[in-house]
Amino acid sequence: MTVQLVEQLKSLDQKHFLHPTSSIEEQQIYGPAAIFCEGKGIYLKDLGGKTYIDGMSSLWNVNIGHGRTEIAEVAKEQMEKLAFSSCFATFSNEPAIKLAAKIAQMAPGDLNTVFFTSGGSESNDTAIKLARHYWILKGQPNRQKIISRTLSYHGVAFGSTNATGIEGFRKFTNSPAPDFYYVNKDSAAELRKLILELGPENVAAFISEPVQGAGGVNVPKPDYFKEVRQICDEYGVLFIADEVITGFGRTGKNFGIEHFGVVPDMMTFAKGVSSGYVQLGGVLISEKIHKDLCALSKGILMHGYTYSGHATACAVGLKNIEIIEREGLVQNAKEMGDEMLKGFQALQKKYDFIGKVRTFGLLGAIEFVKNRETGERFDPLLSPIAVKEMVKRGLILRTVTYDQDTLVFSPPLIITKDELNDILRIVDETLAYLQNEVVVKGAK
Repeated sequence: MTVQLVEQLKSLDQKHFLHPTSSIEEQQIYGPAAIFCEGKGIYLKDLGGKTYIDGMSSLWNVNIGHGRTEIAEVAKEQMEKLAFSSCFATFSNEPAIKLAAKIAQMAPGDLNTVFFTSGGSESNDTAIKLARHYWILKGQPNRQKIISRTLSYHGVAFGSTNATGIEGFRKFTNSPAPDFYYVNKDSAAELRKLILELGPENVAAFISEPVQGAGGVNVPKPDYFKEVRQICDEYGVLFIADEVITGFGRTGKNFGIEHFGVVPDMMTFAKGVSSGYVQLGGVLISEKIHKDLCALSKGILMHGYTYSGHATACAVGLKNIEIIEREGLVQNAKEMGDEMLKGFQALQKKYDFIGKVRTFGLLGAIEFVKNRETGERFDPLLSPIAVKEMVKRGLILRTVTYDQDTLVFSPPLIITKDELNDILRIVDETLAYLQNEVVVKGAK
């Protein structure tokens, strides 16, 4: 690829492409960080020929890795036969029906019926709307309020933005929606207190990720969700599990909530259902909610997306799940997650500026602190520097800096021990650089 073409694309990018969740200022100064042209396994390649380890599965989602020809083949076959047809007015298609049945079979408890979307933000918006609509049908229209946790992330559509517990996303505009509330991410007691303050008769649902992703890979206490389930049952509040990141094997089980021994009333999903090969998401609802909807709903369900039940997307989803099951990727996520934790702990012993480390399947986090005892952080924070240095060394990771200084990991579920060791080696090299060039020099 010629330098001239790269420069041409860079210029076009700056002029015509407004990037999602990016610094517009950085894009206009430096252009795109990389222009990717190829992916294979856990690796990405840019137009300049440089290869990177995709330590984040791009956006927590490329579970089966890049470049799977099986996916391309099934998409081609479905597109040639029926690329898309509307699922409005009860029209249907074979891949949507089969994928709904497959996901219901995989899901815990009585989660048995699927509403399809194009992604996670739409899925959480849908769950919020379905919860409120459900209470209208049940004769309790005042149940409108939605409660979520601090540092939660539920998407960037209007409802899902307002459910997100990371304040910066909500401050993006100056028109927050009413009836959204937030409780401390670690306290079930605060959830009970808030429900009582708001009045249980006014609360529609509580929404939570089993493990918070974009908030810093925050793992709840073992009994947290059992307490949440009990509180929701006590006050008649619906419990929505946001499995957009944690679903389809990421945590070492099919769905993250399975680790905690409870079944939600609704479960949202996206990302890993198609491993990012096509846009796909959805909401699972319980048998009880579905039966109530069937009994009480009259006329049209006034909610639906053009691509709900998209035939090609659903065909890809079916093949993706087949690969996850056939290759034992759920078990591999558990085993490699255990190995990743061992690697983190070794680094923690080696570098004094590492605070807490944690993994949950193939979700991981390393926190940076100036002082382990007090939790004091560096100024400037280390994780953004680390991410930029790792890119130079061929590793893509992500930083979380909302009231923390955290490096997060989410490699593809296909990762091998040798590939994981390559990640840990680059992390080690980068931390050694930080030790010498930032920590020591900064202390002088």
